Amino acid sequence: MIRINDIIDKMVVNNPEADVDLVERAYVYSARVHQGQMRLSGEPYLTHPLEVAGILTDMRLDPESVAAGLLHDVVEDTKATPEEVEEMFGKEVRHIVSGVTKLSTLPFGSKQARQAESIRKMLLAMADDIRVILIKLADRLHNMRTLQFHKEIKKRAIAQETIDIYAPIASRLGIYWIKNELEDASFKYIMPEEYASINTMVSKDREEREKYIDTVKSYVKKKMDESNLKCVVLGRYKHFFSIHQKMITQHLSFEEVYDIIAFRIILDTIPQCYEALGIVHSLWKPIAKKFKDYIGVPKPNMYQSLHTTVIGPYGERIEIQIRTHEMDRVAKAGIAAHWSYKEGKKGENDINARFAWIQSLVENQAEFRDPQEFLENVRIDLFPDDVYVFTPQGEIKSLPKGATPIDFAYLIHSEVGNQCTGAKVDGRMVPLKYELQTGNIVEIVTSKGHHPSKDWLNFVKTVKARSRIRQWIKVQEKDRSLSLGREMCEKTFRKHRLNFNSLTRSEEMNNVVEHFGFKTVDDLIASVGYGKTTPLQIARRFAAQTEPEVEDSSLINKLIRKVRKKKQPQAGVVVKGLDDILVRYGKCCQPVPGDPVTGYITRGFGVTVHRTNCVNALKMNPDRQIDVQWSEEVSQSYPVKIKLTSLDRVGLLADIASSISKNGANILSVNTETKDDKSVDSFITLGVENTAHLKKVLSDLNKIKYVQGVRRVG
Repeated sequence: MIRINDIIDKMVVNNPEADVDLVERAYVYSARVHQGQMRLSGEPYLTHPLEVAGILTDMRLDPESVAAGLLHDVVEDTKATPEEVEEMFGKEVRHIVSGVTKLSTLPFGSKQARQAESIRKMLLAMADDIRVILIKLADRLHNMRTLQFHKEIKKRAIAQETIDIYAPIASRLGIYWIKNELEDASFKYIMPEEYASINTMVSKDREEREKYIDTVKSYVKKKMDESNLKCVVLGRYKHFFSIHQKMITQHLSFEEVYDIIAFRIILDTIPQCYEALGIVHSLWKPIAKKFKDYIGVPKPNMYQSLHTTVIGPYGERIEIQIRTHEMDRVAKAGIAAHWSYKEGKKGENDINARFAWIQSLVENQAEFRDPQEFLENVRIDLFPDDVYVFTPQGEIKSLPKGATPIDFAYLIHSEVGNQCTGAKVDGRMVPLKYELQTGNIVEIVTSKGHHPSKDWLNFVKTVKARSRIRQWIKVQEKDRSLSLGREMCEKTFRKHRLNFNSLTRSEEMNNVVEHFGFKTVDDLIASVGYGKTTPLQIARRFAAQTEPEVEDSSLINKLIRKVRKKKQPQAGVVVKGLDDILVRYGKCCQPVPGDPVTGYITRGFGVTVHRTNCVNALKMNPDRQIDVQWSEEVSQSYPVKIKLTSLDRVGLLADIASSISKNGANILSVNTETKDDKSVDSFITLGVENTAHLKKVLSDLNKIKYVQGVRRVG
């Protein structure tokens, strides 16, 4: 366990003028308020804030950050108050601690809503002071290091959130050592079998690989010395999660992943980097399209390096990175490298400009109140592989990989996006679904009175574009639903001898509107048009006031009511607030129990259930959305389509069928296609019980000889 003296000593080494008194006082206060609290490991709770502060010290952060690391849990887990923290340690420390604190004291309808609001708050605080997220990353890193003490279901949930949210944030901030450790730790708990398999395969030939690393390092060092280039040469293993991702995305076996080992050459100056690159290319033949110059064009997170892949001394591929010592420091620490003591409390003057994506992320997420949609959009925002395009005036714009002219138009302005009718890329007209490439000059053609198309949701990549298109769809349907809802209400009210038009202006109507959770009468009427509320529900609120209900207490009617209450659901999902309603499953995404799902009301066809990230669901008006959940009382088989990629061989289909059968899944249909290169794509529709069942089937299929990859389709 790290001690406070170790932290103080490191701080003094980093900066002899550091305010260690602030950190010492924070330690004493944290020890006092956490006294008696224990972690699941059985250690005193104080070990956690000490470890977090130790990580922050290793990142060379300022004393306020280290003090906030020691105090980051005091408001959430003890009787300490934000006001007390401010009084003892100042406004700056209070602000950072408040940004890190979770929203555990606020009431939310679900764990997902709590998680969404906690992340939303963290992003807002992060946009205001980047140190909030640095402390949160250190907190999450230590939690992942001690995750083994949690229950199995909690381990998976925390690991999934880590790989979805925190690892991408670390990557966007350029703190790759934290990103890599978070990914590998999460991988271990989310896919334990795959993790163990890669660990075994890497360990198997480790001694031989160590010799290979030493041989290549010595040879490169010798050649650099001959050219009077003073350098450090390093060899390293790729991280397990990185190896797994490459195997999945490129359909490779472990033996085919060539860059399990990568080399790094670190020099003093930029000219030396390019000179070293020339020497490497003269030694070994470079592979076309595998060279990237991140020195000339740095990544948005400040990362700089030359990347090249060459055919090595034994005919194998070698990945080599070449950078300066300063670039290496930034590559390891990312934004934290620009938050040293000498640069003052706010870091570099251009720090906000460098990380404008944080502000953009906050703005994009501001209007999403649905927890699932918010979390999904945060993931989209955090995973871009940026391309850089130009406006006709020469202004550079950054967009995620795969972005289209529609995304570019909405980036310029919402009205430009709404009125977009065409686009020119490098002077020629292109389809609106054209994928933009770095260096393109993009010009948008607009037309007044033009409106977005629902089909755009099939190919737009940015959250801003998607949200603006959905907003237009919502407005478009509002008037039509208002008119239809009014007509339906008038008809139903007449049957109950009530005057709908006069009642809409009464005080009673305001009470009814409030009862159904709406703000205005128009919102309530529109919900009838959408199909979310029935006119009979509204009419009964008035009928109950004018016609007292006579309770039928006969024995037979009591029995009928009792039977109705015990009626078993006929579908695999339960629709919130509605009984005996037709439920269908979206053929586009084929949801199965365990998938996050949402329902959409369709006129005449009941409720259609989609996976929450289904593109077709995103096209629908949000006001038609209704909460659904999987029923625990109904057990049945659900169809799901998978794609299996493999090399052709005798008996392949028999082995696939046998593996599926052993796992208790049913094959509903099979379609195979053999290509010229002897690879086979098999599209199989299975009947499975839930996502856990599906995952087991996919895992076992992956183990079949010559199978390169298997994934769910849709």
